[in-house]
Amino acid sequence: MKRILGVAVLTALMACNQSENKTIENKDSNQVDSSKNTSVVIKDQKKSEIFSQYEDLKNALVNSDSSEAQKSAIKLEKSLATYEGCESTASIARKISETTNIVSQRKEFTALSMDLIAFIKSGEIEKGTVYVQHCPMANKGDGGDWLSIEKDIKNPYYGKEMLTCGRVVEEIKSK
Repeated sequence: MKRILGVAVLTALMACNQSENKTIENKDSNQVDSSKNTSVVIKDQKKSEIFSQYEDLKNALVNSDSSEAQKSAIKLEKSLATYEGCESTASIARKISETTNIVSQRKEFTALSMDLIAFIKSGEIEKGTVYVQHCPMANKGDGGDWLSIEKDIKNPYYGKEMLTCGRVVEEIKSK
């Protein structure tokens, strides 16, 4: 009786391990699929350029690279300044470009992201998905949003400290 019970427990444990491995394999194949869909096409070429520059800035913050964030913010500011109605957003980008303090850059990035979320929502996405992501811990617990072309979370507010802290709160898709 003990032997049968032992075999049953062992079989159940082996089955659990096999389903765990299958789950991991499925996650890996999903990650490959999501990386294929990272291109976004925006109808307005100028908006597309601005969004690409925003992505560069976000990625610099994810990597905690304040120097690269400065460079990206300079490019973004120039593009925003020449886009009608984006002058105040350009001034936020300028603030990011004027400091090497990563904490200050990330604080300004919150306001910049709020403006860019509205900006991208008003545009026409022809292909792909832009994800609005949220970290509840950013800005001393007030939270912070950002845009990404990847569904996977890469947090610009904390970088490597809490790289995957956050969640997708909205998807902006082609119509």
